[in-house]
Amino acid sequence: MKRDDIIDHEGVILDINPDYITVEILSSSACGSCAAKGACSLGEVEAKVVEVANSGYDQYEPGERVNVLLLKSLGHKALYISYLIPLLILVSILLSLSAAGAGDLITGLAIIGGLALYYSIVYLFRERFRKEYVFTIEKLN
Repeated sequence: MKRDDIIDHEGVILDINPDYITVEILSSSACGSCAAKGACSLGEVEAKVVEVANSGYDQYEPGERVNVLLLKSLGHKALYISYLIPLLILVSILLSLSAAGAGDLITGLAIIGGLALYYSIVYLFRERFRKEYVFTIEKLN
């Protein structure tokens, strides 16, 4: 796997348990020049906590600085799931109900209902997403 295919952020290990290592990702001014900043919301917040599966990570300790890694293709997929698909749902409901002559209240409620249904489905598949979006960590050089 090439380094260009990976999104990485520096973080600090907060907690280690048998199942997960909890890492706080530090916001950095380097996010502004990152090639993946459009697909990554980590640069927009000051601190983000992620859980990394604890499989063979005995060599890490709480407080240690590490790199958190994610495949760039998964970052793009997350962008589609969280932003692009809901936008398409919103626009399609808006345009179709406006063209059908529905009132603003009905259109607004339909948009809210459509997005609530979409995010409910995403919530139901959260375990599948958790298994697919696998973060890894590595020691800083």
